[in-house]
Amino acid sequence: MELAFENFWQSTGFAHLTWQQLIMLVVAGVLLYLAIKKKYEPLLLIPISFGVIMVNLPLGGLMDPPQGDQVGGLLYYIYQGTSLGIYPPLIFIGVGAWTDFGPLLANPKTMLLGAAAQFGIFTTVLGALLLGFQPFQAGAIGTIGGADGPTAIFTAANLAPELLGPIAVAAYSYMALVPVIQPPIIRLLTNSSERRVRMAQLREVSKKEKIIFPVGVTILTGMLIPASIPLIGSLMFGNLLKESGVVDRLLQTARDSLVNIVTIFLGLTVGATATAENFLIWETIQIVLLGLFAFAVGTFAGVILGKIMHRVTGGRVNPLIGSAGVSAVPMAARVSQKLGQDEDPDNHLLMHAMGPNVAGVIGSAIAAGVILSHFG
Repeated sequence: MELAFENFWQSTGFAHLTWQQLIMLVVAGVLLYLAIKKKYEPLLLIPISFGVIMVNLPLGGLMDPPQGDQVGGLLYYIYQGTSLGIYPPLIFIGVGAWTDFGPLLANPKTMLLGAAAQFGIFTTVLGALLLGFQPFQAGAIGTIGGADGPTAIFTAANLAPELLGPIAVAAYSYMALVPVIQPPIIRLLTNSSERRVRMAQLREVSKKEKIIFPVGVTILTGMLIPASIPLIGSLMFGNLLKESGVVDRLLQTARDSLVNIVTIFLGLTVGATATAENFLIWETIQIVLLGLFAFAVGTFAGVILGKIMHRVTGGRVNPLIGSAGVSAVPMAARVSQKLGQDEDPDNHLLMHAMGPNVAGVIGSAIAAGVILSHFG
């Protein structure tokens, strides 16, 4: 009887649970709390946190590769779309199908704010190099600063697949925590009168402009930075589906079925890379801290350029929209809107902030292309 009980006990996960795995289960619980209770990016954090739970349960073998006659774990096969860089461009098709580039086209100078926010990426590359990371690893780590999960995953999968787990978890976590991280930085850099600035209504953008834009951006960036084509091309293809107005079925598939399915696969497998033995190490802690630094520097650079534009235009630009230059769409734009309305409830900055916000999506994809070209 005792032998039977011992055999049963050894067949359960309880007998093999380590304290490191227990910590990862607690981390997953915190992420679930943020997603469900605080509503911080639940579409991303719920799949990621559940992937963390599944992979850190002993004896599950969900990420085990095939060996001999043994088939691999379920998430191992799904993960191939992440490790091969397939899922991020597919996500970008869906992002493009939902994105309205009208605010950017109506006020093209906000493209500069999106570009300024990418300063955090390249600053962090230097920081990672100083900490001893290899150049290709530093390039992958730097992309966390764009606050764009698919871009960070795509770059890491191509440059440093061994760091894909911590980079992906850090990138998506910071995307979800935009409403927590950005406001203190913004308030530190701006004063009440600047945050109260009301901006003039944007002009109406024609359908022709909206159709030409994705085609032109794809050709121009593709010729200048070929490595950016998978991300930029996918983003602009999705947007062309939206703006053409003649492929409703494809548009609905890109917006709904495609992006939802890929988000589930991507989230689960990103979480599944966060095993205790790979995650609870000093290198991972450095990556998480570098990611926070990158995001803070990107926000800082965007707000500073916003303040410069405020001065140059004689007060017609609200510096708050500079913080939206990171590509966390639309959370960063909503932060700008909320901080503006905290000072003046009738101040509506959302559409103005969407200009640099969508520019940040383009900027992060271009930055990733530059990094891939240089370090790949």
